[in-house]
Amino acid sequence: MEVQWTSKGLSDLSRLFEFLAVVNRPAAAKAVQSLIAAPRQIIEHPRIGERLDEYEPREVRRLLVGRYEMRYEISSDTLYVLRIWHTREKR
Repeated sequence: MEVQWTSKGLSDLSRLFEFLAVVNRPAAAKAVQSLIAAPRQIIEHPRIGERLDEYEPREVRRLLVGRYEMRYEISSDTLYVLRIWHTREKR
C-alpha cells in the first residue's frame, strides 16, 4: 500500500506548521514530522481508524495522532491523507 497526500492534506500541514512556528519553531517541526510519519504506520493496520459512515460508500476513516485528527481514505492499494487539524479547532 502506498501513501498519497491530497492538496488539502498538504495545505493543512503547512497551515499547522505556520501557526505553531510563531510560538515554537522546533515544536512545530516536530509536530509536522509526527504527522508525516503517521500514515506510514497506519499502512500496517489501515483499518485501525474509526470509519466515518457519512462518506459511504467511500472508506474514509479518522485517527487521532497526538492532539491532531487525521482523516484518510483507503482506496484499493492507496491510503489518501485527506485532512488534518488540531482537535481544539472548530470543524
